Amino acid sequence: MKHSVDVHVGKRIRHRRWMIGMTQQQLADKVGIKFQQIQKYETGMNRVSASRLWDIAQAVDVPVSFFFEGLMDSDMAGVVEGDIFADKEALQLVRAYYGMPEAQRRQIFELARVLSDAA
Repeated sequence: MKHSVDVHVGKRIRHRRWMIGMTQQQLADKVGIKFQQIQKYETGMNRVSASRLWDIAQAVDVPVSFFFEGLMDSDMAGVVEGDIFADKEALQLVRAYYGMPEAQRRQIFELARVLSDAA
């Protein structure tokens, strides 16, 4: 049975990997494991040991505490309220945005700001 904390940590691993445009295979290679193990971590099927979490944090350039952010005080760790990255479309949008040259990003940002003000 999956533990809610393991599921939360797995989601945070997946979100960070997506944010930096890294595949499961690339992360697995950096950490020195098979990509299937990354899949199991991301779904919460397997628990991530402390040393492995340390390796993953270094591979994706975040502090270990990143994986626990938004974890509720209760035993139930569900979707973090206001976590837009729980939506796959939002993750794809952010990745595409940061894949653009800086000048284009500024223009897109201004357009989005103007459109949101008009709405």
